[in-house]
This record gives sequence, structure tokens and C-alpha cells, in this order.
Amino acid sequence: MRIAPFQVACLVLLMISAAALHAAPAVPGSCEGLASLTLANVTITKAEVVGAGGLTLPAGRGGAGFSDLPAFCRVAATLKPSSDSNIKMELWLPASGWNGKFEANGNGGWNGSINPPALAAGLRRGYAASMSDLGHEGASASFAFGHPEKLVDYGYRAAHEMTVVSKAIIAAYYMQPIKDSYWTGCSAGGRSALMEAQRYPADFNGIIAGSPGLDWTGRALQSVWVAQATHKSDATYLPPGKYALIHNAVLKACDAKDGVTDGVLEDPTACGFDPKELECKGEDGPFCLTSPQVETARAIYSPVLNSRTKQTIFPGFERGSEIGWATMAGPQPFAIGSDLFKFVVFHDPEWDYRTFNFDSDVARTEKAENGLLNATDANLKPFMDRGGKLIQYHGWADPQIAPGSSVRYYKKVLDTMGGAAKVESFYRLFMVPGMAHCGGGDGTSTFDMLAALEQWKEQGKAPEQIAASRMRDGKVDRTRPLCPYPQVAKYKGTGSTDDAANFSCATP
Repeated sequence: MRIAPFQVACLVLLMISAAALHAAPAVPGSCEGLASLTLANVTITKAEVVGAGGLTLPAGRGGAGFSDLPAFCRVAATLKPSSDSNIKMELWLPASGWNGKFEANGNGGWNGSINPPALAAGLRRGYAASMSDLGHEGASASFAFGHPEKLVDYGYRAAHEMTVVSKAIIAAYYMQPIKDSYWTGCSAGGRSALMEAQRYPADFNGIIAGSPGLDWTGRALQSVWVAQATHKSDATYLPPGKYALIHNAVLKACDAKDGVTDGVLEDPTACGFDPKELECKGEDGPFCLTSPQVETARAIYSPVLNSRTKQTIFPGFERGSEIGWATMAGPQPFAIGSDLFKFVVFHDPEWDYRTFNFDSDVARTEKAENGLLNATDANLKPFMDRGGKLIQYHGWADPQIAPGSSVRYYKKVLDTMGGAAKVESFYRLFMVPGMAHCGGGDGTSTFDMLAALEQWKEQGKAPEQIAASRMRDGKVDRTRPLCPYPQVAKYKGTGSTDDAANFSCATP
């Protein structure tokens, strides 16, 4: 008799639960008893009760702001799924008031660290919350140099292993099944989110992928593209003092196109501003761009191209992102991007970005990635078939991961899975006007994606729009609805343009 894939997944989950129950602490809810829990390739290094408001952290680890935490069981473990793996993780379990759900948190950049504020946020909402260091310490990719198994851990294995272990510990502690499991992450954590949906569709019921570095090599290639254009010569360097000059010119040219003059482009792809409009008529000055500076600005906006075939490799940054251009157009190349080439592609810590060839070296980059880092598989059918829900969001003014990469992936999923009518039942993309990388910027970049995901998964209420606000001087000064792509927020024509009630989501 042939066993269906979903039946296999159910059997695996039952086996995990059975193993956890077999090794459960003697008294259900005994935190200290978790120290004796036996799981394959796992060493539990800490299982301690932390009293209400009693969390203390070493200096430099963000210990402020934990006085309001409820009592919880803090579990630390080391996972070794391979001979060269050393994945550290923590799981915080509410001592009472558990909502029956599990939340896993993603990391940023190449970061190998566990972020207590992220775990605390989940705990406050009643979640059992976990996070790992992805198998290494530090913010550099140097860990991957000569350690291919550690690159696998970073790429996808650590997130999955942490999830499996967390579920087993939760089952042992509470002696009852988990209602729902959610992943939330931004940037590299958004990349991990999509990797989970693509590789391990049974891990989570709901996933939030924020500003995802889903095309990890594409973003790295863009960092070199921008660095080469910026430092082609002394004349091509774009002084940071001119970022605002370009930004203000963009707003002057395009801000009103969406019907509201508010310092934010609702859809920057509708803006065709050319930096040449700022070209100096005579000598260089603070209120104009030299000809080489014009070309640099154009390169930042333009997609990354193969030098021989002229094929688009990765989208450029959007109009409206100029204030953040120091991220990639600063004095030094973007470190997260250059690290990929130093430690994964060329295996040379002294590698010079100026030597990169956008014809031959692109193929070498893709070969080195070898399916470990890019979360670009558009077949999300296994995740959809399990009833999973996915919310992806990205700021249009992101100066670190080009927002067009999210749009491109979303469209690829539509093409792969039969169009918007089918895909919107489980996957929606929200583009955030004016938002920088994972937050900030001039747009309404404060919102609760997890609440929207919970309503969708648990109540069947699909997010037709998501409430968002902007904070200035500690106060909300603007609210807007975020709309599922390709819809945008349209002004109704009356009332304050800082009030979300005066906008509706509509197709442009």
C-alpha cells in the first residue's frame, strides 16, 4: 500500500512526540527535569526556572526591558546534526498561561547569536519561543571558511533542527500537543522563513518572511555591482551629503503621482526620475551632481546585469531609497555581500571586489552556493497543501535588499502555481511604502504581522489589509493600511492624509 507524503509527515510527528513523552521529566511542567531529556544529537546545557521579572543577562546582551516578563522555563541546548556542527539554541517556555503555540525566530545577516528581546517578545504573547545561533558565533561568514557543514547549518539545517528539538521539548514540558507553530524573521531571518516553507513544509503552520534575503547570492552580487560603480575612480564616489539632494529631487518629481503629497512614494516603480536632471551645469557643488556621480546614481538604480549577455541578475534599488545608500555605496563594500565571496566563493579572506567579473564569476558564485543559501524555489504546493499560511513583506525604500527581489519571487510563485486566485488563499505579499530595511524610513513601518497571521491561520480571516503606523518623537503621527500586492493604498479624496480611515486598498 502506498503511503501519501502527508501521512509520512504525520507519522514522523507522532514519533517525535512519543520520544519526547518517553523522555519527559518525572513531573509534567518540571523545568529542571528537562535537563535529563534524551534527544538524538542534542545536549541540554541548561534548564532553569526564571522568576517573573527575574531575567538577568551579561553586559552588552540587551538586558534592559525584561522586568515585565512572566516566570518561564529557560532551556539552552547544543545540537550536533553533523560531525562539524555546533548549533546553540534557547527555548523559553511560559511557566503558566501558555497559549498552546510555538514561535521560532530568525537571525539577521551572517549573525550567529541568540537575541533575548526576540524571545521575550514571544514570551509576552504567551508563546513558547526559540532561537538559534545558526551554528556559529559572530557576524562574519568566516565560520564557513573550510567548514562546509557549518555552511549547511547556516543555510537551512540549523533552523530545522532547532524546530524539531523545540517541539520535542515543548511536548515533554507541557505534556500536550502544540496548536500552531509560527516562524517570524526579517532579512536573513526572512530568507530562513522561505527556506522553511520550501524545504520543510511540515515545520510551521504559519510563516512571516520580512524583507527576505531570499536571493542571497543576488544581493551579494549587487553589493559588488554598487561598490565597483561607486569606486571606479575618485570622481565616481557619491558623497553622502548628496543623498538628500537626490532624494528630495525624487520626491519633487514623483511624490504627487499617487494622489497624495506626503514625502513617500506609494509605488516607486511608477517613478522614472533620472539623476541626470541634477547634473551640474558648471563646476561641482552641493546642489548638483557631476557627470560621474550621475552615472553612479544610475548604477544604484539599475539592475545587476551579466556583462556579456546583459541578462538581469538582480533588481536595482528603487527611487526613494537614497537616504540609506551609504549601506552599499559607502567608503567600503557592503560586508555581508563581500563575505560571501571571501569565504564561500573564492576561499580567500583577502579577495578584492574590484577583480570580480560579471560574466565568468557569476556562474562560479552560483556553483559555490549550490542550493544552500538561496530560498528561490517557487513550488510552495507542499506548504499550501498542509494548510500553511505565508505573509511576506518588504519596504519599498529598502537600501540593503532590493525590494524588487520580493516582487520577482512572488510573481514567480504565481507563474508556478497557477495564478493569483490560487496563491492568495495561502500566500500574500505586502510592500511597505517608504520603509527602509526591516523598519524605519519615512513610511508607516510599525505593524503587527504576527497578529494578522494568527487571524488568517486560526480564524480563517485573510489579511485584506494590515494596519500600520509611523512613530515620530515617541508618538503616532500617521496611520495607513498596508495592501496585498499589487494593490496600493488609495486616498478617498477627503479627510486627513495621515489617517488610515481615509484610504482604501485598490489595484493601481
